[in-house]
Amino acid sequence: MKDNIFFETIKCEDFEVFNLFYHEQRVAKTIGMNLNLQDYIYPPSSKLYRCKVIYDESGILDVNYFVYKKREIRSFKIIIDETIEYSKKRVNREELEKLFGKKELADEIIIVKNGIVTDTSIANIAIFDGSNWLTSKNCLLQGTTRARCLQEGFLIEKDITLQMLKDAKKIALMNAMIDFDVLEDYSFLL
Repeated sequence: MKDNIFFETIKCEDFEVFNLFYHEQRVAKTIGMNLNLQDYIYPPSSKLYRCKVIYDESGILDVNYFVYKKREIRSFKIIIDETIEYSKKRVNREELEKLFGKKELADEIIIVKNGIVTDTSIANIAIFDGSNWLTSKNCLLQGTTRARCLQEGFLIEKDITLQMLKDAKKIALMNAMIDFDVLEDYSFLL
């Protein structure tokens, strides 16, 4: 039944809870119910936490806090998978974990579906083409940082091909914990 259990990863630091509006929007899209997440989130200290809110259609099931340490990502294995489906942030991440298991010596994977760059296993991706920051119209999961950057007009949605990824001047990873993290020193393993 894990396919009907979902979660949000929410950044908490100095007792502040970040980007709740976008998390609440995704929860509402996922289960068709508005939840006031602030009613459930009480960071235990001022440290940087990854707050994991687990929920289903009945409401909040659990809230956990983990001290957060950013993972260093510099190399990516390109993984082509035409069947992956992860449009809702499910607790069951078996498909993503299976693909991540193919990373070989790389730090992370980039998933390509139907010839279009989608996401990594933990973040949406953006490329800088020399003029604009672009993010995939066909991402697997519509992340909260991605949604905010699109709404602010900072990002443009576009189909990103593998060639566009290879030709990019810079890439960025984005998720709730790392925000919009620009990488200038990275490599791809094909």
